[in-house]
Amino acid sequence: MGNSKPASSINNITQRFFRHLNIHIQPGDHLAVALSGGVDSVVLLHLLIEFSKSIPINLSAVHVDHGISTHSYQWSMFCQTLCDKVAVPLSIHRLNINKQPQQSLEAVARKARYQIFKQIQADYILLAQHQDDQVETLMLQLLRGAGVKGLSAMPIIRSLGSGKATKLFRPLLDTPRSDIVEYAQLHNLSWVTDESNLDTTYDRNFLRHGILPRLETRYPAYRKTLFRSIQHLGEANYLLDELARIDAEHTVISGKISLQKLRQLDSIRAKNLLRYLLTQHKIRLPNATTLEEILRQLYTIPIDNHFRFTVDTLDIRYHRGLIEFLPADHSLSPQNEVAPIIWQGESSLIIPVLQGTLRFVQQDNIGIDTIKLAQQTVTIRIRSGGERFQPDCGRPRRSLKKILQEVGVPAWERYSLPLLFCGEQLVWVAGIGIDCHFQASAGQTGLVVTWHTPSTVTIDQYAES
Repeated sequence: MGNSKPASSINNITQRFFRHLNIHIQPGDHLAVALSGGVDSVVLLHLLIEFSKSIPINLSAVHVDHGISTHSYQWSMFCQTLCDKVAVPLSIHRLNINKQPQQSLEAVARKARYQIFKQIQADYILLAQHQDDQVETLMLQLLRGAGVKGLSAMPIIRSLGSGKATKLFRPLLDTPRSDIVEYAQLHNLSWVTDESNLDTTYDRNFLRHGILPRLETRYPAYRKTLFRSIQHLGEANYLLDELARIDAEHTVISGKISLQKLRQLDSIRAKNLLRYLLTQHKIRLPNATTLEEILRQLYTIPIDNHFRFTVDTLDIRYHRGLIEFLPADHSLSPQNEVAPIIWQGESSLIIPVLQGTLRFVQQDNIGIDTIKLAQQTVTIRIRSGGERFQPDCGRPRRSLKKILQEVGVPAWERYSLPLLFCGEQLVWVAGIGIDCHFQASAGQTGLVVTWHTPSTVTIDQYAES
């Protein structure tokens, strides 16, 4: 009878694990396990090896040495020896964590670890977080005053980041730690112990060792009960996201929020929509006070005024009735020195500093006069100030700054648009058009230039508005 509980636990953990993987994993997928050397990740690796006997997968491991503990090198060597023994390729990444005052060491280490994960080429990165971790996360989020999204705790599977195909996968999330330890003991597995897990100056350890054991004496099933609450909160969060998607259909225009339509929502739905849209950018969400301040400023800003609010790595901008989200380092200025790029006939030209690509296509009866263009060196530049331009042959040559203002190009984008010069003559401006003296005539083959960025198909939206 003494072995019946471990045997039952082993069956439960194996069945749950295989069920999760069978839902998401396809034959031939590359799975990279985040291997710390602790009991949780060692069991995860062992289960993955067992799973690979039934479905062919590419299995590897990644170990992140944060350099915090004096034992971290020994842990790396343990992981290397373990992976060599089971013939699983291991990559080891060593970090130098620099914590600033008022920063959480756990948060800084987690952020650095996830930066490593983003470099891993795999379909899934598997993490060994379990039911106890999930419940601790719920408790920590409650103590921080988190909303429904935060209280939903960790999802079993999610994208690693915007534009990144790799997903984070936590197949042990509904498994109690006690089952994991029993599995490890039954299979005679070895693991390392991180002494920092006993340091109750960390909030999570304080809960784990000081609060939750006392809670268990009164409520033995608290893990299952709170885990069920987390699932309910996850469903509620899903419904809030669905409501935000409905509101976005009525308020978002070409990726930008209509301030007028945002103001038509009550404050709770407006906050929910902003929170949802900010989440799409994979940033640290603002707290409730900051979110309310953003809305307060947006609700009271004059319609013709400028607005800028920085949240984490994102700028919230406002121009001509529309709100948009941009990287905080998006804008260039006259002080930015960007060397001219010579165009040598390429069909496309990537301009990293402007985060976009120029494309060149020859077409009849339209575009830039290629004969005139061939007379001098063609370069791509940004504004330096003082440029003059004549896109309309029926109007005089005017200041480019004035033209950009008239067509509604936001001030922060006026130094981020590529300009095409032939010698020192400004020939083409993204979103504005071609100078009168360089426009191809009827019967000629011209060069059509378009500007493409991640957020737009072409920049010609300004010319059309």
